[in-house]
Amino acid sequence: MISLAQTLVVESPRHTPRRIPFASRMIGAVGPVLFLALLVQAFLRQGVAVWSIGIAYILYDTALLVFTAWNIRGLRHAPVASATTPTPSFGVIVAAHNEAPVIAAAIDRLAGQAESPDLILIADDGSSDATAEVLSRRYALAVPALGDITERSSVLPSLRWLRLPHGGKARALNDAMLQIDTTVVLTVDADTLLEPGAIAAMRAAFAAEPELVAATGVLAPICGPDVQGRLFQWFQSYEYVRNFLSRHAWEQLGSLLLISGAFAAFRRDAVVAVGGFDPDCMVEDYELIHRLHRHAVDNGYD
Repeated sequence: MISLAQTLVVESPRHTPRRIPFASRMIGAVGPVLFLALLVQAFLRQGVAVWSIGIAYILYDTALLVFTAWNIRGLRHAPVASATTPTPSFGVIVAAHNEAPVIAAAIDRLAGQAESPDLILIADDGSSDATAEVLSRRYALAVPALGDITERSSVLPSLRWLRLPHGGKARALNDAMLQIDTTVVLTVDADTLLEPGAIAAMRAAFAAEPELVAATGVLAPICGPDVQGRLFQWFQSYEYVRNFLSRHAWEQLGSLLLISGAFAAFRRDAVVAVGGFDPDCMVEDYELIHRLHRHAVDNGYD
């Protein structure tokens, strides 16, 4: 049986480089040349030409805003699953490293979902704080040996605990992925608190679209209650909403390149087929989406 690591070597362009098309090389070359040409205008020209690079940026940003506005027109329409479409089984992986102060709140939010997941798996990435104490005391889970997984919790039957040596988030997610057999797997950060209908919405989306491979939702930051915290939260909220709206717009063209790992759902078989998350990549969620796109093109799925 081929391991995830072996599959990753085959599927990742970092390990197995692909031929770069001529058109891609030209696009990559034109960008820097155009930037330098506009920048030079500020030093060699007079009048309006001095502002060439600023004007070009404003026009580019305006074009993106128009593009986004046009493509989010139907955003309010929720997915509707056919009455004959089977509801996919749904598992959640919570990758955690030293998250004792927040992990119980995250688990309780998952347990309180309108539609509960079939499995909640804590991928404990070598925590050295009180994470083990929280899981054993609050959820009656016996501390497993490194590399082992517990039986289901008597307090919360959907909850299990996979205890791993510290190797990074991507490795923890990969090890957990091999322990799950649900159709859809949702990855959630330990400091992410889901709205009560989050999993129901995800499950409905995958049921409505059998070819859907990956999906995400809108994240909202939670900062401190003081003035500074509220100010930062306002700016972050604006940035998050803008980013998620633009991602929805690109998704309409089949060009979505980022699904936030803090709340990301995947068809498990698709993730395994491309080798899982790259342990040596600092942006494993971003890189995985690129690999899924490449795999779809190479195999005629897209």
